[in-house]
Amino acid sequence: MNCAEMPRHEVHTQLRLGSVSFLNAKPLIYGLDEEPNVELTLHVPSRLADLLRDAVVDVALLPVIDYQRLEGLRLIPAGGIASDGATLTVRIFSKQPIAQINELACDWHSHTSVALAYIIMQEKYGRTIKLRELPDAAADDDVPRLLIGDKVITREPGGFPYQLDLGEAWKELTGLPFVFAAWMARPDFDLGDWPLRLKQAKREGMANIETILSRHAGPLGWPLPVARRYLTEHLRFDIGQREIDAIERFHRMAAIHGLIDGPVQPLRLVTSE
Repeated sequence: MNCAEMPRHEVHTQLRLGSVSFLNAKPLIYGLDEEPNVELTLHVPSRLADLLRDAVVDVALLPVIDYQRLEGLRLIPAGGIASDGATLTVRIFSKQPIAQINELACDWHSHTSVALAYIIMQEKYGRTIKLRELPDAAADDDVPRLLIGDKVITREPGGFPYQLDLGEAWKELTGLPFVFAAWMARPDFDLGDWPLRLKQAKREGMANIETILSRHAGPLGWPLPVARRYLTEHLRFDIGQREIDAIERFHRMAAIHGLIDGPVQPLRLVTSE
């Protein structure tokens, strides 16, 4: 694991920042939409890799599998979206027992969640499943599906008696938390003190959960008690050593199962102290 030290000088440039629009990212970007030097772009997780690759954004809250699919990225452990058990918003829905699944219709908005589903089905259930894209309208489709994000709560599909929370399944399999996304930077962008500012935004967000709930839970369609429990009990926003270990374990398993090309790239960490 390589560690790149952060330059010790003041921010002197604008930061083009990419994030998801889901409720789970709000504590990480708290106040950044009002930061004069921040240009904030919100998109689905899978699109952020393209924006980072094409230098449309400088730093993005990237699905962790995409670290292995782009060259030269740096991981900023100033914050991320993780769970140490059930996550609520990354779930497989099925009309048949999970252990009998042969194919999975996937919400491709998160590359990490799709890879995690494949690994869980292989490692936990011994099933080599076929992955296909989830159709836009499939309410009467019998094929099991992987859904991610706010809609898992706000538009939970009916008629699926069997469900599997992938965060919980990973914890049972490995004993580790799971990191779905973390801040990552382009290789040629001078970060300056931005890692510190991202860490500060996370601290402010976690200290203002009630404000975040009042602003975003209702508009996004979340029942307030569920949203509060989600942000305060299910999710983790810090990236410490256990989370780094979990990311590295996930990358190794993804390589074993052919979900990334080539050898596993070591994590290049940018310090935020």
